[in-house]
Amino acid sequence: MFKRMRVDLLGVLAAAVVAAACGGPPPSASRTTPAASTVRFDVVISHGRVVDGTGAPWFEADVGIVGDRITALGDLSAADAATRIDASGHVVAPGFIDLLGQSEFNVLVDNRVASKITQGITTEITGEGVSIAPLNDQMLADRKAGYDAFKVPQDFRTLAEYFAKIERTRSAVNIGTFVGSGGLRDYVIGKADRAATADEIAKMQALVAQAMAEGALGLSSSLQYIPNRFSTTDELVALAKTAAAAGGIYITHQRSEGNKVFESVDEVLTIAEQADIPAEIWHLKTAYRANWGKMPEVLRRIEAARARGLRVSANIYPYDRASNGLDACLPVWVREGGTQAMLTRLQDPAVRARVKREMDDPNAPYENQWYGSGGPAGVMLSTVLDPSLRQYEGMNFVEIGKAMGKDPRDAAIDLVIADKAQSDVIISIMREDDVVAAMKTPWVSFDTDSGARAEDGPLSQSKSHPRSWGTFTRVLGKYVREDGVLTLEDAVRKATSQAAIRVGITDRGLVRPGMFADLVVFDPATVKDLATFEQPTKYSTGMRDVLVNGRAVVRNGAITDERPGRPLRGPGYTGPR
Repeated sequence: MFKRMRVDLLGVLAAAVVAAACGGPPPSASRTTPAASTVRFDVVISHGRVVDGTGAPWFEADVGIVGDRITALGDLSAADAATRIDASGHVVAPGFIDLLGQSEFNVLVDNRVASKITQGITTEITGEGVSIAPLNDQMLADRKAGYDAFKVPQDFRTLAEYFAKIERTRSAVNIGTFVGSGGLRDYVIGKADRAATADEIAKMQALVAQAMAEGALGLSSSLQYIPNRFSTTDELVALAKTAAAAGGIYITHQRSEGNKVFESVDEVLTIAEQADIPAEIWHLKTAYRANWGKMPEVLRRIEAARARGLRVSANIYPYDRASNGLDACLPVWVREGGTQAMLTRLQDPAVRARVKREMDDPNAPYENQWYGSGGPAGVMLSTVLDPSLRQYEGMNFVEIGKAMGKDPRDAAIDLVIADKAQSDVIISIMREDDVVAAMKTPWVSFDTDSGARAEDGPLSQSKSHPRSWGTFTRVLGKYVREDGVLTLEDAVRKATSQAAIRVGITDRGLVRPGMFADLVVFDPATVKDLATFEQPTKYSTGMRDVLVNGRAVVRNGAITDERPGRPLRGPGYTGPR
């Protein structure tokens, strides 16, 4: 019964998007919602240009809020309101949905989620391949250094316990998560490079079913990284079928974004078809110089699958550089078995010599991001955990090698060892025209693929990728206002209702009575990202007001003390409501 109700609600949301896109502004835009003049509103946002999330042209209207919901849309000039927000000259839109936010841990460190709310994000979706839960003793031990560094208690093991912790510690944004198939593999098998047995797959399916009942949005994978890269397609199909039975979707960092990108897309399509499940590709890209220019063919293949009925779509971030762990620059075989096994291997001079040879090998049998980035000049150290290593942040490995007096490859290996594989790098692997080709595609949405940061506090001490600070404002400033790649209305649609529909959120993503009051008020003439690769620690500008569940987390450009975010539990959730 619940699954059917959810499907019906998604149909209503999708129909609203289509109807508005085809027929102009909704009827409620032209008149006050019935009885609105007799209601006392908690908040009225007045005189704004409403871009409602459907893709339809903007229209002028007031937005009335009672509690956590939008309750009226129209002329509310005579209505009684506890708070009025004058949006003259500003756009009023649904809050943005980050389809890969990565703040599941960061929100426990700093619940302001500052770099996200200042770019208009009100909901984060996370859980890439290895999700925040479920956890066993070994997984807790593997994560202990990061938790201890930020003084976060390791007091949860299940997704239900994590959501309960979020409700206690509070958040400025809503948080929804997938259950990661890589984490499930780690839970059941560990980090060994071998196929799962039938019994092990059954155990992982049971964990998927439990996570779905506890609120997961579906199943995720991150197939470039250990241990998820050891998962077979058949294993993923089996797990995806369990998620599909509970109404979830499959979302993936696909197996290859480089030399085997076409085969990797085919694997996504196979999983979608065999598991009969909607599929989404996280941060779609064609990586490394040899693959630049292949994006149109990738898009064509996905479009052909959609034409034959597969429910497949994707999202991107609007930058030509990516970011991940420094240890991902090393061959797969040296990383097998987990961090401690890798660190032990790297002490062997023969192993180190082999690693260095393969880092420079254009035909290495793995996603060779060191070579694919153009070598050490294309790999920049962005984030470290050990404070003694911060002197190297913001430097590429040519510069780090010179500073250390070492071969850049030795410098990279030594930093992996010194920081116990906790360092992150920014890698130059994409081309702008491929990014734009994907951005212009109607079924492509947006993500930051980065955890929240802040200009002050514990999450300000290391640098990061600028996408954590400015993904959505960069789309609005550069790609809408300056370059005209997207219309304002379409950019907002991609960032709101389209993202909501994709992950099964039925009550956010539109400016409509009855929807939750996640809203942004921004100046279309000044909205802009300020974070750069060299100086990333800067909030965006122009995002004046941000409301989450009816309460302002940003007001007049300043972060408030409000923490109204909630866990967003998925379609199979069976707990209390």
